Order: sequence, then structure tokens, then C-alpha cells
Amino acid sequence: MSRQDRVLEGIAAWAGYYRCNPHRFAKDYLHLDLHLFQKILLVMMNSCTSFVFIASRGLGKTFLSAIFCCIRCILYPGTKICIASGTRGQSINVLEKIQTELKPNSKELANEIDEKETKINGTNAQIVFKNGSFIKVVTASDNARGNRANILLIDEYRMVSKDVIDTILRKFLTNPRQPRYLKKPEYKHLKERNKTLYLSSAYFKDHWSYTKAADNCRFMLDEKRKDFVCGFPYQLAMTEGLLFEEDVADQMAESDFSEVKWSMEMDAMFFGDSDGTFFDFNSISKNRRIKYPMLPDKLASKLGNSQKVKIPPKQNGEVRILSADIALMSSKKHNNDASAIFINQLLPTKVGRYSSNIVYCDGAEGLHTEDQALMIRRLYEEFQCDYIVLDCVGIGLGVYDALVREMTDPETGDIYPALTCCNNQEMADRCTAKGAEKVIWAIKGNPTLNSECAVLLREGFRSGKIRLLMTEYDGEALLGEIRGYSSLNPPERLSLQMPYVHTTLLINELVKLQHEEVGGKVKIHEKSGMRKDRYSSLSYNFYVATQLEAKLSKKMNDGFNMNDIFVFKPPKNHIRKGGGR
Repeated sequence: MSRQDRVLEGIAAWAGYYRCNPHRFAKDYLHLDLHLFQKILLVMMNSCTSFVFIASRGLGKTFLSAIFCCIRCILYPGTKICIASGTRGQSINVLEKIQTELKPNSKELANEIDEKETKINGTNAQIVFKNGSFIKVVTASDNARGNRANILLIDEYRMVSKDVIDTILRKFLTNPRQPRYLKKPEYKHLKERNKTLYLSSAYFKDHWSYTKAADNCRFMLDEKRKDFVCGFPYQLAMTEGLLFEEDVADQMAESDFSEVKWSMEMDAMFFGDSDGTFFDFNSISKNRRIKYPMLPDKLASKLGNSQKVKIPPKQNGEVRILSADIALMSSKKHNNDASAIFINQLLPTKVGRYSSNIVYCDGAEGLHTEDQALMIRRLYEEFQCDYIVLDCVGIGLGVYDALVREMTDPETGDIYPALTCCNNQEMADRCTAKGAEKVIWAIKGNPTLNSECAVLLREGFRSGKIRLLMTEYDGEALLGEIRGYSSLNPPERLSLQMPYVHTTLLINELVKLQHEEVGGKVKIHEKSGMRKDRYSSLSYNFYVATQLEAKLSKKMNDGFNMNDIFVFKPPKNHIRKGGGR
């Protein structure tokens, strides 16, 4: 045997060894001291054809993806890897990890990369290897058509449309890698299959990402298949020193701590309905169909008063309801309390009904009674609302008493005239101002009313009468299409996203509520340390909507003409600074 043959035989032996032990290659070639869980995952990523990894934050799935891609490209010449994600920036992160963390640590890796062909920028991001392999970033959209790959890696796959994955991304995997040794007669029985790797944090059970993980779990029982799925929670990151216990404790102690969000992002657990839940997640989630919120001018102006988010003129027959559940000032004792505000756009249908569209959500913590009343009054005027729904039991009574008096806006100098109650004479008598507009629905909860509100709200979701804003992930993508959004700083972007976030928090709150039946009536209550202010505000809002709908239906049944009923309401008649109206 010649020296050349012996060298080639040695290379083949080492290549075979490292292909079976990619974690060893990471140690010897990339000079990485990996954690045990990382070694296990690398082996499974390399050996399985369908790989699903549900990871908590802090486990470094992007770093692990970068390691796998490099190992695969080096050990399997001619490998074509395409990386897709919910956002292009997320995909590029894998390439940046290679360039900034892996390559400086390994001269061997640096020598494998073709620097002339390697580019990492917004329009063309790829790392090319001298052996013909490459790692390429593609956009998870229709623009990605025409790409070809042996391996498809989808980062944060829950944020990618299943239709895009099925009709575009998976079409990349048309032909497997064809190494020359497969052409030899003795290796004809062998074949090298393409791979799809799905990496993400957990999400909701009604989403396709859960179905994918569940399918892979079921397929793992089939010895003929090469499927894999695993989920690692934050405790593993703490054990391995990747996450500090103090940081975890700080996050869990925050006043806006969300048990549902924590369960998904940190516990790596998909969230769905629990047994006996009154509000089922699926019936609510299906109604997240509103693309854009209505935003106050202060927020809408950040996007140049885009018509997509600007408060529009009211349609013929449209009614707008503002509801508020009032909370105490924040304190250590009441750190779970917060005021919750919803604006419901009621649009009439041809059959004398209303569809409810929750176009704006907001919350407030730590405000005095007068400040909360002023906030409500401002929103009432700006959104051209027709009614205010207010829980007038307890601390809400103080806000009501402020609204039934004339008030002056200290920022603008606007004078807002007194308002009064429209559904309760006793409450109306608390207003001493003559000619006050009757627009406040004073809610005084009791077992009968509370039960009716709960049942109506549940049926409103089940019947599709209540429409909500899309998820914050969809919302961010939609806002990103509006000119000027990309130039805003992170806090400004977050302020625009908050109506979507508040909607998610509403749903999280609803599905966590507990209930019992007492004397034939439903009683809703929250778990210890949880809250139900959003539920209360929305349930009262929708209750009033049903009362208005009943009046509308009666008028139509009595033979009224729709055009006689639906008229434009003139602007509110509050006095502007300087004496103008």
C-alpha cells in the first residue's frame, strides 16, 4: 500500500469516527468544551432526519446550531444547508456566531472557509467552504423559492407559517447529497437522506408547532424512523451554569410576571386548556383576526399618522364602548392589581346585530383616582366613544365621582364637561351638573349579573362575535411593513406593540381563571397571586354591548329603517384651551 493510500485510508477512518461522534470533532477540531446535553443533541442532530428541539431561553440553541452546521459542512463535503427563521435577523445570528465565536477559536475551521465567497449582509448571507459545502440564510417567505438544500434548519419555527414551510422551504430538499462512493457497487444499498431541523421555544397547543413536536414524539416509537424531539427547561440552564438563580428569581418577582409566558419560554412547555376551564383557549385564539389596533394620536404619530393605525371616523351606526376595571395604587400588598381598559368597536350587521372588535387595550399601575379618571376621559374623547363602562363598587366609585364633575386637563388646558350615569338613577343623582351627557354604565356586580357576564363572554368567543388583535409576533411583522417603524428605537416600537401584548395577556388571564357553580350561577375567581382585572373589564364591556344589541334588534323588529337608526354622532363638545370648542 502506497503512502498516499495509507493517508487516504487514515482520513476515511477519522472521518467515519467523527461522523459517528460529532461531539468529539467539536472538541478536537473546533476546540470546544461542550456540556453533556449539547453533546447528546449534536449526535441526534447528525443522525436523525427530523429533529425537533424545544428550548428554554438561555440554553444557546443558536450557538448549538452554528456548531452543527460547521461540523456537518466539514465532515460531509458538498453539503448544502439553508437556514430560515421568523425574521431574517434571527437566521443571520447563526452565521454571526460562526464568524465571531467559532472561527476565532479554531484555526482549522478558519482554514476550511472560503473567505472570498463568504458574505454576511442584509441581502446575501452565506458561508462557503472550500470543499463545496455552504450555509445559506433564506427568507421564510415566497421570495425563497428556487433554493436547494440537503439540510433545512428552521430557527424559531413557531414563528414561521406552516404553509410557507410545506409549500416553499421543504421543497428545497429535492435531492440528497450524492458523494462519489455511493456510485460503487458495494455501496449501492446505502443512501443519505436529507434533514429538517426545527428549533424553537414552546408556544400554544392549538398552534401547528405543537402538532409537529407531538408527531415527532409519536414517530420516535417507530424503530424504522429516525425522528427525534426533546424539550429542555430553564432548570437545565441553571444546572449547567448558563443561567443564574438570582436572575430567575428577579424575573419571577416582577409585577407583570406572566405564568403562561414563563411556562412557554422558560419551562419549555406548550400551553393549552386545562381540565374544567371555563374559557377554552381554542375558542378565544381563533378570534385573533384584527390586524391593526386603533392608536391614540400620540402613538400613531410615530408612524406618520398611518391610516392603518390611526383612529378612523365612525361608520354609520357604529358604536364605541370604553370599559375600565379600576385598581388600587401599586403596592407590595397589591402588586398584582392594575387598571385594565378596553375599547370595543361595535359594527352593525345586516341582521340587526353587532360584531365586537376589541381595537385597543391598555393598562395602568400606580395612578391616583383623579389620574385614572383623566386617562379615561382623554381616551373617551380621542376615540369618539359613546359609552363608558365602569365598575362602581369600591375604588371604582372614586373614579366615577371624578367623571361626573367638570375636569381640566393639566397638559392641554382642555375642559371636559361632567358626564353622568345612563342606567342607574341613584348613580345619576351623584352628578350635580345640569345637562350632563348620560353615557356612563355604572356596573355594580352581584352573583346574577356576574354569572350572566361570564356566560355571555364565553358564548361571544365561541360564536365568533368578539374579534381580537393578532398575536404580538404577527403584530410586529405587520407594523414592520409601515414606513418609519424600522427607524424607531426599541422602546418606541414596544409602545406600538403593547395593544397586541395586552391582548395576549388577556387570553392568558382568561384561560387561567377558575370557576364554580353556586346556586345555578357561575362564579369566576382567580388563583392566588393571579389577576382578573382584564376579564372584568372586557366582560362588562361585552355585557353592555349585548344590551345595546337587544335595543337595536327590537327597533329593527318594530319596523324601523336602519338609516333612521344609524346616524353619525357629532364630535364631543368639550372646551379647548382658549375658549374654542
